[in-house]
Amino acid sequence: MRFADVFIRRPVFATMLIASLVVLGLFSYRRLGMDLFPNIDFPIVTVTTTLKGASVEEMETGVTKVIEEAVNTIEGIDELHSITKEGLSSLVVQFVLEKSRDIAAQDVRDKVASVLAQLPVGTDPPVIDKFDVDAVPVMSIAMSGRRSLREVTELARKQVKEDIETLSGVGQVIMLGGQERAINIYVDPDRLTAQGLSIAAVRTAIQQQNLELPGGRLDQTRRELVVRTMGRIERVPEFGDLIVAHQGDRPLRVRDIGTVEDGVVEPRTLTRLNGEHAVQLVVRKQSGTNTVEVIDRVKAELDRLRPILPADVDMRVIRDQSTFIKASIETVRLHMILGALLVAGTVLLFMRDWRSTIVAGIAIPTSIVSTFTFMHYMGFTLNNLTMLGLVLAVGIVIDDAVVVLENIFRHIEEEGTPPMRAASVGTAEIALAVMATTLSLVIIFLPVAFMAGRVGRFFHSFGLTVAVAILISLVVSFTLTPTLSARMLRQRGGASAHGGRIYRVLEAGYGRLLRWSLAHRWVIVVLAIASLARSSGTPVIGTPSAKDCFVAGTVRGTCDAARFAVAAILRFCPFTSHLHTLCYGFDRWGRSLSSEVFDDRAPRHRPYRCTTVRRLPPCFQRRLELRQLLGCRNVSCCLPGGISLCRSPNSRRGTG
Repeated sequence: MRFADVFIRRPVFATMLIASLVVLGLFSYRRLGMDLFPNIDFPIVTVTTTLKGASVEEMETGVTKVIEEAVNTIEGIDELHSITKEGLSSLVVQFVLEKSRDIAAQDVRDKVASVLAQLPVGTDPPVIDKFDVDAVPVMSIAMSGRRSLREVTELARKQVKEDIETLSGVGQVIMLGGQERAINIYVDPDRLTAQGLSIAAVRTAIQQQNLELPGGRLDQTRRELVVRTMGRIERVPEFGDLIVAHQGDRPLRVRDIGTVEDGVVEPRTLTRLNGEHAVQLVVRKQSGTNTVEVIDRVKAELDRLRPILPADVDMRVIRDQSTFIKASIETVRLHMILGALLVAGTVLLFMRDWRSTIVAGIAIPTSIVSTFTFMHYMGFTLNNLTMLGLVLAVGIVIDDAVVVLENIFRHIEEEGTPPMRAASVGTAEIALAVMATTLSLVIIFLPVAFMAGRVGRFFHSFGLTVAVAILISLVVSFTLTPTLSARMLRQRGGASAHGGRIYRVLEAGYGRLLRWSLAHRWVIVVLAIASLARSSGTPVIGTPSAKDCFVAGTVRGTCDAARFAVAAILRFCPFTSHLHTLCYGFDRWGRSLSSEVFDDRAPRHRPYRCTTVRRLPPCFQRRLELRQLLGCRNVSCCLPGGISLCRSPNSRRGTG
């Protein structure tokens, strides 16, 4: 008794066997996460140390070199480099990929702890972080309103930021461009010098008199009271009454050497939405969480908070990574469906029998859906690489079923064998060949999952997904395909049994081409080498942009220069939906390292020149529009001297 006969004679058993795999796959599909790329852990650890007021030379010799010498003794370091600035030392330790990230971080933490006593006095404790590719900003929210920026900041912090931080999957919410309340004390340098005091003495005096300290316990007969020294200043004018020093018998107060102001923290970032001051909330997800699910939760929470906020407050999402992920996955899913239909159409074209098309085509959904169970078990997500593997598998998983079906079909059509016996004999004849073909494909894709290096980490899920899909197709071709063939195929008579007129014409043409090729072998070899050489120059295409994305431009200069550039962009790009500006790294006098201009747009009636195009279908056309803006004389001529408009380094990423 042959192996396939068990399923041919027991069709219910064969159907339930494959149906169980499909049902498990459907339930697993609902639990699969959706992300842009696989979650990959790189063993990279950063050590950040700050020392306020220290020069670059002092940070280099007293902090950076001390930590470098200690960390350099750790085993498994692949690369070690540091960045030293005024008051800041940043050390990046990259280990070999084989080392666990948690173990690497613990080793760095132990080595840094051993040299803490050697760091200069006043150095803040080093902050040791594990580099996490997955814990990245996934969403940005902008809030603006017809009120002071300080009020908008309070609304954003108390009613939006604190609420979003409690959502599952949200790791951190960073607020940019806001104005938080602060008590500012401006000291007159001339008065301070005349009194013979330093600014450090003033700061120490204020710190010592504006605090709360535990005062011990007060033991009574039946109870014990906790005593605290209530030294916090409750009102702003009371800061001026603080005593800084004594000049003889006369106390020297803060108001004698300066002024006190109930103001805001010195701005280090500035955000604008459509030309108005705004507050930006950057949402970062937790490591290992699903990007789309986190963003959907945040959006649902924003919809709940909008009716609570004042009517004049405008809150909108300016950056949403889930839009690109959904569009990318949906595009791949559409291509998968189209590929399955084309494969089934090809089978129908050559076999000219709708029953054979159904028998062969059913191997595609059963194999693909069943693979979702393995993906869920391995913790994979629906990302670009796993979906790429499934798309590639669409054209492969049907091969085994087609080979088995064609041999059964040949026995029925050419030899007149009954379908039940043809299914048994045809499957047995071709079983070893089908198994050899399938295993050869598995041998091709399985090593991809175990490649070394960073590329291997990315393609691990890709290789395993394709290999498992191919193995499941082998099971389907040996169980469900002969079972359906034995009961669905029918013997046809006449000319159609021998291929029909179209097939005979194709067969005759192929025979003549094959005889000519065998007679001119060197011509075929030369053509093959020329085709291979020509294909080696094919350009590599990067990540395609989604229908809903943006491109970031950078303005070098002061924050006022960024505003000027935004006005120029708005002037020459009249189809702007809304424009968001972020300035960072500037002081109170307007000096800025850079200012990023983000332009978010909606589709319009015709192509146009602009910084960023949103929902413009051709990816290359979006890039062309950016290059046109960067070289646009109309915009450049309106910018003041010394200001340059250039593309941001991350402007070609799919999410912006």
